[in-house]
Amino acid sequence: MTPKMVQLVFAFLGGAGLGSFYFIGLWWTVQKLRSSKSAALLSLGSFVVRTAVVLTGFYFIMGGQWERLLASLAGFMTARVVLIRGLKPGRVKKG
Repeated sequence: MTPKMVQLVFAFLGGAGLGSFYFIGLWWTVQKLRSSKSAALLSLGSFVVRTAVVLTGFYFIMGGQWERLLASLAGFMTARVVLIRGLKPGRVKKG
């Protein structure tokens, strides 16, 4: 495997990690909205933190190379698909 391919694999995995962080954070936020005294503040705060972390992560993963950005975006979207299938309402135990 060439060094460029290794970089792209790590960029994909980094994007998958960012996607997992973002969408698990979104899922957690939605779960907490019912019991929150300030749902708007929770929603806005969660969005700002999740977006800032993900954009910063993409910036560092990219390292000025658009190929890495595309690979990390592919990983991000793959994590989205996997988590949507895994966190369906019928599969999550309420506790």
